[in-house]
Amino acid sequence: MAKLIFNGKSYDVHEGTIKDLIKALNLDSKIVGGVVGKEIVDLFYTVKPEDKVELFTAEDPRAGELYRHTMSHIMAQAIQRIYKNAKFAIGPTIENGFYYDVDVDVPLNEDELKKIEEEMKKIIKEDLPLEKFSMPSKEAIDYFKSKDQPYKVEIIKDLNEDSVTLYRQGEFVDLCRGPHMPSTGKVKYFKLLNVAGAYWRGDEKNKMLQRIYGTAFYKKEDLEGYLKMMEEAEKRDHRKLGPQLDLFSIHPDVAPGMVFFHPKGTIIRRELEKYWREEHKKAGYVEVVTPMVMNESLWRQSGHWDHYKENMYFTEKENQMYAIKPMNCPGHIMIYKSQTKSYKDLPLRMCELGTVHRYERSGVVHGLFRTRAFTQDDAHIFCTEDQIEDEIKGVISLIDKTYKLFGFPYKVELSTRPENSMGSDEIWEKSTNALRAALEHVGLPYQVNEGDGAFYGPKIDFHVKDSIGRTWQCATIQLDFLMPERFGISYTGSDNMDHRPVMIHRVIYGSIERFIGILIEHYAGAFPVWISPVQVAVLPISDKHAEYAKKIAQMLDEKEIRTILDDKPRKINYKIREAQIQKVPYMLVIGDREVETGSVAVRLRSGKDLGDLKIDDFISKISKEIKDKSQTSFGE
Repeated sequence: MAKLIFNGKSYDVHEGTIKDLIKALNLDSKIVGGVVGKEIVDLFYTVKPEDKVELFTAEDPRAGELYRHTMSHIMAQAIQRIYKNAKFAIGPTIENGFYYDVDVDVPLNEDELKKIEEEMKKIIKEDLPLEKFSMPSKEAIDYFKSKDQPYKVEIIKDLNEDSVTLYRQGEFVDLCRGPHMPSTGKVKYFKLLNVAGAYWRGDEKNKMLQRIYGTAFYKKEDLEGYLKMMEEAEKRDHRKLGPQLDLFSIHPDVAPGMVFFHPKGTIIRRELEKYWREEHKKAGYVEVVTPMVMNESLWRQSGHWDHYKENMYFTEKENQMYAIKPMNCPGHIMIYKSQTKSYKDLPLRMCELGTVHRYERSGVVHGLFRTRAFTQDDAHIFCTEDQIEDEIKGVISLIDKTYKLFGFPYKVELSTRPENSMGSDEIWEKSTNALRAALEHVGLPYQVNEGDGAFYGPKIDFHVKDSIGRTWQCATIQLDFLMPERFGISYTGSDNMDHRPVMIHRVIYGSIERFIGILIEHYAGAFPVWISPVQVAVLPISDKHAEYAKKIAQMLDEKEIRTILDDKPRKINYKIREAQIQKVPYMLVIGDREVETGSVAVRLRSGKDLGDLKIDDFISKISKEIKDKSQTSFGE
């Protein structure tokens, strides 16, 4: 017998739709859906005898999938009413929102979006009930042909199924598996955000459609909070701030999806690398460098050829095929294999700031966040099975220390075996249980993310939260029994027999480029002083103060404090404003009083005036702030 669970109570039920079952049980009319296993379902779901269904109302966060999906259909219905010849492609939900790809002759600008929003409000007010039904595929093809919807026809043909599922609300019918809300009146608070171009099925050879993005929330205050966050995120966009602060540039005409770091951006990168090297040395890692280009045979042996070939770059020389490395792990295995290893050599912690290349479609590359070339702060730990838990604990400790340095809270996910994977069920169960045990022994709360592991092993993913509440997946720990087996690597145990080591793959920053992008947006370009490209701006008020200002700048340079001297003949207010725009943490204003007393007038980029300090006192304070890698300025 199936079970329905609601508000802590369990109900035995026979087969039927959730809608009919909750009505028969006289349960809360606010119930909008349920969870079966990991799947979110709507009231049209037919409960099977073996099912255990946890029910929820619209106030539950899980209902977001339903009302955002329904909102995409409401938007499509509004578009159909306004633009009679509109043709529809796909309209899925995404995190905190939804979109629909449409083919219309009218450019959908801001004014057009307002028209669509007004019509959507009418559809919501009409409170149209949704109806789910099935149709034989042949009939569905004829139906959508009669409605002049070629994209739906193509989708149905590619599904190659006997029948398809559709949803109806009023006059609007769409090809869809759901889930949805019971009626259009159950969703109210939404906003259409913007329009972007999207090739049909992501193929540049196909027609460019218009993709309308929107967001929806159950509560008005949640929508307002999200829109405020989006507004703040736009101000912090690293693709704007990066060039404004002269940190990096991207030149798609010569290197699409790849980053050119300018001197200031390179300083940030080198400071992150310096910290990384210091902490890895303390943690017992040895740094290595492996080739960028290696023979195709290596990638066949590693499994990348079968599972990752479409994302790799290749070149051919002297009738030999080579691949530009998409990952560093096979190179580290070759170093391991170069000498025989004993159990006394393990664990061997090998790290590399290795640049990798992975093909991404031009439509998905995104500033520093998604690139075709990036540097991983990669490491591989070769250890015995008995050492797994301690090594994972060590990695977690290093991740925790690094994220606390930047003020990042984080959450953890355990990602399990994906469909496209290699290895036996036994090995996957063994490695997944090892990661689970390490997390539980450390006492770190985690969620399970089914089917999102790497093709060679399960992983632990760390999601950091930035200053405006967005989350980013950065660090990962992957446990791998397979690659050591594929490469036949071993160590001599205390019994003088050969044994297979276990391989732990891990990154802390993830991609250096992406992490810098996250930091730009997290700090809105106002970096802590230790990683700021320019730490101090020395600003003489007039020419007669220039000599003393130059002396101050030289003293700071000698202490390796990154300094600029703005002695150009312009007003001091302009100089201060320019330094603030460039997010320089400290400004030292030099006038008559400072020259006479051997001091400096200290200002923060926030505009706060700290008054006069003796130069030695200032150097002492800022040097301590840099050494401690403080998140805040000493005057705040």
